[in-house]
Amino acid sequence: MAAGAADKVSVLLPTYNERENLPLVVWLLVRSFETSGYSFEIIVIDDGSPDGTQEVAEQLVKIYGSDKILLRPRAKKLGLGTAYIHGMKHATGNFIVIMDADLSHHPKFIAEFIRKQKEGNFDIVSGTRYKGNGGVYGWDLKRKLISRGANFITQVLLRPGASDLTGSFRLYRKEVLQKLMEKCVSKGYVFQMEMIVRARQLGYTIGEVPISFVDRVYGESKLGGNEIVSFLKGLLTLFATT
Repeated sequence: MAAGAADKVSVLLPTYNERENLPLVVWLLVRSFETSGYSFEIIVIDDGSPDGTQEVAEQLVKIYGSDKILLRPRAKKLGLGTAYIHGMKHATGNFIVIMDADLSHHPKFIAEFIRKQKEGNFDIVSGTRYKGNGGVYGWDLKRKLISRGANFITQVLLRPGASDLTGSFRLYRKEVLQKLMEKCVSKGYVFQMEMIVRARQLGYTIGEVPISFVDRVYGESKLGGNEIVSFLKGLLTLFATT
């Protein structure tokens, strides 16, 4: 079924030390959904942030209402994949949007994701930085080279049928995301890549929407040397098993 007026979108927002970014991304999400007219809920999954992110989220629940903002925290940092599983347990929408809470992903693109889903009745709509007028803003050359290189190697080895494998701004049918989560075994940054590879294996359809990715304004990037090593290990594992 394509997205329509009777549909509801659940946005999963995993957070860790995002107290400055969270109020703005929530405000942008609420404004975007109110403009487009789609029913929505925003599920904040905070992994025990020491900077007070959870307290900020509690205030947002009071401002926007517990029907729109659901705070579903966890005691400590447990990883992105398990955060989505945790959030999905509380999601009542039939479409799920996953995105970063650090303002890298602008909520205005969600309406375009929904339009694309309706257009092709896709199982997944993925934001892409590497197609059409998509792009990356605010990264230095090193970060751009790492991202482009990772995407290129992934395309060569896995031939996934999507142009942006490491992006984390997507819309899924809820049942499709649930099925993919059962299949995926990766953690960290490899997780997003495995989701698309498994989707191809299972025959799910993928639409793409060009997006502008903007580097975070507040806080520190969570990409470091360990994540790059983990990514390469995960990529080789996927190459050997898919």
